[in-house]
Formats: sequence, structure tokens, C-alpha cells
Amino acid sequence: ELAETLTARARSHGHVLALDVPSGLDSDTGNVVGSGPAVRATHTVTFIAAKPGLYTGVGRDYAGAVAVAPIGIDTAGTPGAAHLNAPALFAAALPARDFATHKGTFGTLAVVGGDTGMCGAPILAARAALLTGAGKVHVGFLGSDAPPYDAPHPELMLHAAARLSLGAMDAVAAGCGMGGSASARQIVDAILRLHAPVLLDADALNLVARDEALAAHVAQSATARGAPCVLTPHPLEAARLLGCDTAAVQRDRLAAARTLADRYAAVAVLKGSGTVVAAPDGRVAVNPTGNAGLATGGTGDVLGGMIGALLAQRVPPYEAALAGVYLHGLAADTLCAQGDGPAGLTAGELAPAVRKLMNRLFYAPSYAA
Repeated sequence: ELAETLTARARSHGHVLALDVPSGLDSDTGNVVGSGPAVRATHTVTFIAAKPGLYTGVGRDYAGAVAVAPIGIDTAGTPGAAHLNAPALFAAALPARDFATHKGTFGTLAVVGGDTGMCGAPILAARAALLTGAGKVHVGFLGSDAPPYDAPHPELMLHAAARLSLGAMDAVAAGCGMGGSASARQIVDAILRLHAPVLLDADALNLVARDEALAAHVAQSATARGAPCVLTPHPLEAARLLGCDTAAVQRDRLAAARTLADRYAAVAVLKGSGTVVAAPDGRVAVNPTGNAGLATGGTGDVLGGMIGALLAQRVPPYEAALAGVYLHGLAADTLCAQGDGPAGLTAGELAPAVRKLMNRLFYAPSYAA
């Protein structure tokens, strides 16, 4: 009864302060313990270190604004600890933007997908890649209704997927709107044999989940190219990859991401509230940016294009994933602060906001007068 009273106060614009963790919330998983109810706070002061459950699952809604009080205890270097994603984890890996550079310096990305009726998905990803700094971006369509060029961004080079010179690419992002045809399976198999960095999303993940040979190629490709693939599943796609149900994934999102990373020898980006990024070497981070404005079609395609662009710019896979999810969420936060969301925010609005954030946060000082 007390928990319900406090929650009602929080919902009616009153202030509710939780100490360490809102009562009834699992601080490890971000789930409500048992059948609830739990306290929904507007603010949480948590002690010693940030708790994963305050930043992922429903924990973000129950914790409100979180502040960490270390109380004099240093947790740096704790073995196996998850980290809160922040620029300090990836900024040093971003490429310099020297004057003596050219489009080849920042890599060539291929975005592959777009079965008939789904050609918008790779276009969204490719536009995002362009605005995230890739030097050149190709799009390979599987469908028969692909446009000849992209009018808003004629810089994009559009092709039939079968005519794309995959071996000439610095990175490949595959799966958005790809479908599950035999042709799709064939091109995913070819992509996994490349020595360039690879990101798999959406339908490419579904193909891997139901094809043992493709799944084996994902794990083996990490050894062949010397770097892991990046997998970007939402919870249902993650459940298919793990052979379980969505509820099992959501019960412990950190554990699910770690299992994906270990099973596929890949960097796993488990999307959702508090996206979890896990590397096969044991590193894991929970992302604190983003909001309900991202709950609309196409935002995952934008994220895939962003991470793909960073891979093409030779950012290591784990750091590329961290940077992509952080900036993707921060763009949504920035747009919402301007009144452009959360209701009605569209996927296509994210990439221009990402471009501004990247330049302001990481490149503006070097171009200051």
C-alpha cells in the first residue's frame, strides 16, 4: 500500500526520493521483484557505484534521475564489473579529422538489405552512416523496387545487392529489411566470409538464428578477420539467437548480452531500455541515453548504419558499438529536449542530430578559430 501511495505521488508530479534502490526493484536486472508493486521514484541516490538495474529494463522508469554517492569507496578495476557507457570509454578510438585527409581515410561502407517493399530500411541506415562520418556509402538492395538514387542524399551509391563489390568495402552492415529468402541467406554467407568488419541486424540475425552453418560462420569469422562481428538484436531477435523466449532475455539483460557475446564470439548490442553492449572478452556496458522517442520504426536501422560507419572508419567493434548506442540515444534525448519528441519523433530525424553531437563533442575544438 505504501509503495502504491509513493508511486501515485511520483506520477502526480510530486517528488519521491529512493535511497540506493527503489524498494521492490532488483538492482541487478532492472525488474520488479516478484509480483510487485515496487516504488516508482522521481530521484534515486545510489551508494558506492551505479547499479545496472537502475539503467536497464523497467528500472529506468522506477529509478527516475539517478545520482551516485561513492561514500569514499573506490570501485575502479573491480573484476567483471559492468560499466556505464560514456564518451570516456570510446572517444579515444574515434578517428582524427586532420586537414590532410580524404574520403578514403574515413572508409567505405556497404549497407545490404531492402527486399521488395522494404527498401526504406537500408536507405535510413545509409543516410545515418553518411552523417556519422563514413567516407563513402554504398547500398545493396535485394528487392525489385529499389530507387535509382536517393534524392535527399545523392551521395549514396545504390546498387542491386548481387552487383555490389563486397570485397572492396572497409565494412558491411547487413540485415535491415533484408527478408528471409534464399538470396538473403546466400549474401549473408558471403558477407561472413569477408575480412572486413561486419555488423548483422534484423533479418540477418533471424537467418543466423535458424541456420546452424551461418551461426558457426559468425563465431569463426572473428578468428578469420581478427575482430568480432557486431550483432544488434532487439529482445525477440536475441531470444531467437539464444533459443529461448523474450521473457528469459528480459529477466536478466546483462546475462543475455554476455551469453550472446560468448556464444557467437561477437560484440552483442542488446537493444531496449538501457541497451547493453557486451564483448567476447568479458567487457560489458549499460547505456544511459535514449528515451521513448526511439520506440518507432526505423530507429534500429539508423543505429546499424551509425555503428557500420564507425566500423568503416576503423573504430574497433566494441568501441564502435559503444559510440553508436550512446550518440543514438543522446540524439533522441536532445530532440526531446527541443520538443520534437518523445511522441512523433521519427527515425529520419536522428542522424542530423547525431552529426551535430559528434562535431560538438569530439571535433569542434580542433576547428575552433
